[in-house]
Amino acid sequence: MIPKLFIDTNIMLDLLGERVPYYESIARVATLADKGKIKMVVSAFSYPTVYYLLRKFESSEKVKEKLRKFRIISEVSALDEITIEKGLASDFIDFEDALQYHCALKADCNILLTRNAKDFKESTIPVMSADEFLQSIKIK
Repeated sequence: MIPKLFIDTNIMLDLLGERVPYYESIARVATLADKGKIKMVVSAFSYPTVYYLLRKFESSEKVKEKLRKFRIISEVSALDEITIEKGLASDFIDFEDALQYHCALKADCNILLTRNAKDFKESTIPVMSADEFLQSIKIK
């Protein structure tokens, strides 16, 4: 079974913004997705968030091109009214994290990648960083 990873917004931002020191690990994960060894899923609402943040440092066209390339190697989990209702009814302290988590469940992801594991204490699926994931599959 191919691992299906949900990519939290901060991880997507690390990759597309090439943020040090996190970029190297998530770039390795993205390479695995590009080779078809894993699947990456991201919530639909991560796209405008990442666009907004990267647009502060790069041109609109450059950011859109990065998002287009990312879209080729990832799937999108829709944010719908059911997911919003589940997020509102959850025990998560942060509403955005609740939505991310429920998007991950909706997409049948079996791992949630984030740099903020403490924010996903309520998760029923494993939560880890890109480094931890790579170590778990013995990619150094």
